[in-house]
Amino acid sequence: MTAEIISGTEIAKAVKADVAIRVEACKAEGVRPKLAALLVDFFEPSKIYVAAKERACEEVGMLSERVDLPGDVSREDYFAEIERLNGDETVHGYIAQLPVPDHLNPELDIQSAMDPRKDVDCLHPYNVGLMARGEALFLPATPYGIVEMLKRAGISTQGAEVCVVGRGGLVGLPLSIMLAQKSDYGNATVTIVHTGTKDIAAHTREADILVAAVGRPGTITADMVKPGAVVIDVAVNRTDDGLVGDVQFDEVKEVAGAITPVPGGVGPMTVAMLMVNTVAAAEVAAAIR
Repeated sequence: MTAEIISGTEIAKAVKADVAIRVEACKAEGVRPKLAALLVDFFEPSKIYVAAKERACEEVGMLSERVDLPGDVSREDYFAEIERLNGDETVHGYIAQLPVPDHLNPELDIQSAMDPRKDVDCLHPYNVGLMARGEALFLPATPYGIVEMLKRAGISTQGAEVCVVGRGGLVGLPLSIMLAQKSDYGNATVTIVHTGTKDIAAHTREADILVAAVGRPGTITADMVKPGAVVIDVAVNRTDDGLVGDVQFDEVKEVAGAITPVPGGVGPMTVAMLMVNTVAAAEVAAAIR
């Protein structure tokens, strides 16, 4: 058995097509959705990520703004930009691209300073709390992308055994909460495994849906996967052989029923769901929602 490949690239195109329709509805009400990105020039991959988001804005008809700050920007000047974006009525959502230099940390200070209504990455503590209660306007982009990908691929989470490998605050924890909630994209029985778990494979082999989100190449091998399971590989690791995920793709695809590739899996969905969150914020401004 060779697994079906779940193309995040193709699903993201469909999501963005839906967003484009919503953007046109906002424009008819006199509101042009706009996403801004606050970027500190010190971490080269961040420029690639932000450029992908700018391209996606253009594809769906949104405006975009990129705020480039030098690597030695002062805390005062950095947070002044956050305040400016908070107060700019033409900006409906923005991201403070991470990581940032050490002198701007902790990241929680940055996230807490953002206007929750414009926090389209769902990192503000207020939005995280609403997400945990199942009441959020925005869902975290990567977990949101994963559940949307499962839905559009026809993979039900209802009553499924899910194992999430990794407990990070950006993916593992919020995704586990979302999948366990009583919702169309939830109602799963979720197990989180991590470095403190005694026997990770004992849990992964029970999963109908296995999500790998640890950022370590080759973590998930074929003997850790239940035959026919859905395997979602979240991580993008840069190696001498190029970009790879956490899953030993070539061997696991011979066991799994469906699997996401790296690249071309979860990554494009993250960008697409940022578009979804931004248009949702603009719809509030346009009184459509």
